[in-house]
This record gives sequence, structure tokens and C-alpha cells, in this order.
Amino acid sequence: MNKTLKRASKGLTLLVGGMVLLSSCKKSFLQPEPLSFYEPGATFNTENGLMAAMAICDRHLKGYWAVDHNEMLTLGTEYIFSEMMVAGATDKRNMLCDVASMLTPTSETVYQNLDRTNSIWYLWEETYKGVMYANTIIQYVDGVKELSEAVKNAYKGRAYFHRAFRYMALTMEFNDIPLVTTVVGVPKQNFRSTTRDAILQMITADMEKAVEWVPDQKDMPLTGLVNKGACRMLYAKCLMATGQYEKAKEQMDILINQSGYSLMQGNFGTFNPGGEPNTWPITRNVIWDLHRPENKLIASNKEVIMGMPNRGADVEAFIPMLTMRILYPFVFDNRIQTKDGKQALLNIRRSDVNNYNNKYDYMRAFGRGIATFRPSSFSTKDMWAVNGTIDATDLRHSSTHGNWIRMEDYKVNNKASTEFGKPLSLRNNNGALLCSDTIRRWFDVPHYKFFLNDPINEANITGSDGLRGATNGGIADWYLYRLAEAYLLRAEAKYYINPGDATIAADLNAVRQRAQCSQLYNGAVTIGDIMNERGRELYWEEWRNVELKRVSLCLARSGKPDEWGNTYSLETFDKQAGTDNAGGSYWYQRIVHYSMYNKGPISINSTGNATPNYTMDKKNMYWPIPYAAITSNNKGRLSQNFGYDGYDAGVPKWDKWEDAVKDEATY
Repeated sequence: MNKTLKRASKGLTLLVGGMVLLSSCKKSFLQPEPLSFYEPGATFNTENGLMAAMAICDRHLKGYWAVDHNEMLTLGTEYIFSEMMVAGATDKRNMLCDVASMLTPTSETVYQNLDRTNSIWYLWEETYKGVMYANTIIQYVDGVKELSEAVKNAYKGRAYFHRAFRYMALTMEFNDIPLVTTVVGVPKQNFRSTTRDAILQMITADMEKAVEWVPDQKDMPLTGLVNKGACRMLYAKCLMATGQYEKAKEQMDILINQSGYSLMQGNFGTFNPGGEPNTWPITRNVIWDLHRPENKLIASNKEVIMGMPNRGADVEAFIPMLTMRILYPFVFDNRIQTKDGKQALLNIRRSDVNNYNNKYDYMRAFGRGIATFRPSSFSTKDMWAVNGTIDATDLRHSSTHGNWIRMEDYKVNNKASTEFGKPLSLRNNNGALLCSDTIRRWFDVPHYKFFLNDPINEANITGSDGLRGATNGGIADWYLYRLAEAYLLRAEAKYYINPGDATIAADLNAVRQRAQCSQLYNGAVTIGDIMNERGRELYWEEWRNVELKRVSLCLARSGKPDEWGNTYSLETFDKQAGTDNAGGSYWYQRIVHYSMYNKGPISINSTGNATPNYTMDKKNMYWPIPYAAITSNNKGRLSQNFGYDGYDAGVPKWDKWEDAVKDEATY
């Protein structure tokens, strides 16, 4: 790996005294700790102090993907508010499945203690922390006299990126929110919400500067810092969110044609054969190589625009990624049986020489899944159809190459069964289910994305489960942006300009051809085709909920139709309540057409939520502003979102970001 953030993190010790400033963001985030006993200017008047603050920004960004927050992955919340996933921990009585009823401004247990199935409050809290970290750099960089204007601007540009990334997420998740652009010195309790569009206008202007000021990766000595290519990607999303589609296309043209990036077309880097090749062999292919942590940030990977270092000797702050525990099916118990009534899959220690067989070591090959989240059938099956045909050669969906796992790929490893060595069966010969909880225990997995080595646990041959033996998922570098997304963003921008543009299909096909697909797009392409290709290519890389809502906004601004011919109005697209299938946003239409929501209760044999009812309302387009944030702002009034208790259309808001910034100095 190239040199990473090690040098930047040397200044972290300077922040020990300043952590009151940088991490006192609990429920009272709108009441920052007074700084009467601490002067941050003393910390941030040198480049070392700025480097330390930037390292915290970068590490915090990585944490959205990698954090072990109460044995879950934060990004899962983004995916269960989309058509791609639902909560899967069926033994949890408070599992967030009945979203329409459970999600309220006062449901503190939903925000904080909902049995490891969501991170809504955590995302509110943590994302405002990220804003504060970025504001610290922006506020103090001009006071560092040793730096040239160009270097100061580069710091500002990176901080603008971090702040804009967080505000893009917050506005799509929560809509109108408090705008904070400074590190306040005394408690402020009179915030007023700023409209989504005003904040989007501000971050778009900021990102225009960032694209100008931040260097290209090739001109930087470190890997993992925000670079010009990453700024172009986020700038293009801001431009589209504000209706500037031609400018967004121009940015992607530059990124694709003039910035030195290219899609990886063949095998490269180090070949990782997987956890147990005798159980699950991998036929080496470009998709597998592209998503191996050891290949993501190497110089020969021309596709990576920005990645997040999380492995190697130069990275000082590792964060575990529990993908193999949280996102694989829960198979090692008697709820999956054989046709002769035996438990189908056993976890056998490698030290058990009389029973262990490396042809059936699914714990080591696939990990010890508990399915906190499970994919929708759409995301594992129907989404892969192009031209009405499931593409048999798509490497991203290929069990033949080892990239994708279907339940029938498991073979019974219980020697006591007459089915030993045969593929799992969902039903017996009479048609009765052999799996008593298909939500948590029967679904496909994109193995090429989620398989992450854990060499320490893999070496423990006496271990019997994912905590002491095989793997939960390891420490891994991760992508933030790849060039493949630039092609998909350009296709989207072209769609808003002219849906009949024949080159839209060419952009999608560039990504598909790399995956060796046999089904290519011909003729007119819908926004649904574009979103489906994003789902195939960017699973667990993009923030799916945020992107769906951004696209919903773009469709309403542009007046262009969705794949069903619906058009949307800016005045109503996010404010129509009710769980009927008519109306609502494009986000809602994707959910009701493709997900498990609003299909009725599902009866399962489980010790917890025996009949989960998956529901989603149009109002859930935005999450409720947490009641704790509203009440702590006791000298002002924040706006609650439509459809939730406390909503009042008459609550005043700032509709110009400049006015909100001026107001930050009032208390």
C-alpha cells in the first residue's frame, strides 16, 4: 500500500486536551460544552494540529462503514430504509420492521436500544460530530501563519468535502435541519431549522471551491486523504440535487475522460483464494480482485478514486468490519433441517479430527452469520434481470466463480443424515418447509463484497464459532468512490437532461461489460434501469437510502418520469401520508414495488417476533427530528417533519443559508 494517514495522525496527541470540543456531541449536541477553560486556537495554530483534526475527519468517515456499533453496522440502517434490505433479527421483539408505527420523534428506544437493528439516532449524533470536526478546520486554518494560501485552501477544500458529505446525508435523511458552520463557544439553544434546499445551495458552492483547491491524488504523498476526484464526485451529486444537471455531467466527463482513472478490466493485485478453498473455491476474476481489501488502494488499481485505509502497518486506527457476522444467513442451528429430520449444518472444530472435513467448513468459508439485516428478494434475484432475462454471465452474481452464494450452494455436513454431501433443500418431498425462519436463514449473499479475512481467528483451529474460531469479518480497506459510480452518475445526469439520449445506455453498458454481462442495454433507458445498476455495482458502498432520496428530489425537480411513468411535484412528493401504494415519492414507490414492506405479517417459528409485520409509510421518506434535539433547543423551535407528532407547517425556517450563518452568533 502507498503511504497512508500515519503522518497525519502524529498530531493526535495535541487534541487530548481538546476532546471536550471535538467529541462532546451527545443528545445535547445543540448545547456545546462551554470553552471557558480551553482555547482551541492554541491547538490549531500549527499544521500538526490541522493534520490531527483532518485525521479525525477521515477516521470518522470510515466509521460509517466499519464501526462496530453495538454489534451492528451503521450502514445497515441506510439499507433497511430502501428496497434492498430489511431488519432480519427475528428473535428481537423490538426489531425495526413495523417502521410506519414504531418510528416516532419520542421513540428513544428506537433510536438507541432497538436490539441492534438500527442506528437512526446514532446517525444524527455522529453526523453532526463530523460537521463539527470539519468546522474546526475551516474556522482555524487561516490562523496558521506557516502555511501558504494554496495549502490553507487545500485544507479548507477537504474540510468542505467532509462537511458537505455529512450535510448531504442529513438533508436526505432528516430534511430541514439546524445548519451549523462554526465551532460555537457558548451554549446555543435558539437554533432554527434551515431548509434542505438552502443547505444544498451552500454545500454546492463549497464543493465548487473544493474541486478547485484540493489536489489530484497523483499529486499527493498520502493515500486516504480527500482528493480532487472525490470532490468532483460529491460536487456532481450536489449539482444534481440542486437541479444543475449539465454541470454535473461536465464534472463526470472530466472525471471519466481527463483524470487518469479507468475501469479495471482484468485480474490484478494479490489473489486471495477465500477462507476455505476446499469448501468454496474461487475462480479468479476481476470482480473478486477488485473487492479484495489488499487490492483496493494499491497503485495498480486505476479505478479507485478515494478509499478509506483500514489495514496495513501505516494505519494506526483500525476499525473492525463485521460483515460476515451481520450480513450472512444464520445457518448453524436446527431451524434448517434435512429431509430426514436432522440439523443440516454443523459447526465442527478443525481440531475435531474424527468429524472435521474441509470440504464442508462453512464457518471458515462464509463466517458465523446472524443476519441482523437480510436482503430483499428483489436485490438478490429480480434486480439482476436485464431485457427480461437474469444475466447468467454477470460476474457480480456468479456462484460459478464463487462471487455469489445461494443457499443451495451449501451442502449438508451432518454425517448423521442420509442427505450428507447433498445441497440444502428449502422444502421436503411433500412441499413442507425445511427452514422454519426464511427471513433470517435463507437468502443469497454477495460474497465478493462481504468476505473479509480475519487471520487471527482463522488460525485458531480449536475455536467453535465466529467469536473464537472462524471469522466475523476482518479489518479491511474500503471504497468511498470508484470510477464505476462516475459512469452511473453521468448516466443519471443525462437522463434528467434528455431521457432519450442514446449514450445513457453506453454508460451503463461500460459497467456491465466489465462484469462480463451478456445482457446489455439497448435503446431507451429508465431511471429504474440506472438505479438497478447502482444496486448491482455499488451494494454496501453507496448510502442507498440517501441516494434514493436524492434521486427522488431530482425527479421532482426535473419533471422526468420514473420507470412506471409517474411524475412528481416538488410541493408534494415528500409530504403524502398513508401506506397505500399510490402517490408518495420515488423512494416510496421503489419500496412498495420491490421490498418486503407493506405486504402483511409474516408468520415464522421464532422465539422473538413470531409474526413480524414489515411496514413503511410515505412519511418515512424523512426520519423524525429526535425529540431530544427539539427539547434541548428550548429558546427556539426546530421544525418537525410532515406526518410526525409535532409537525407544524407554520414553524419559521431559514430559507437562505446566509441568514442561518449570521444567526449562529446570536444566543
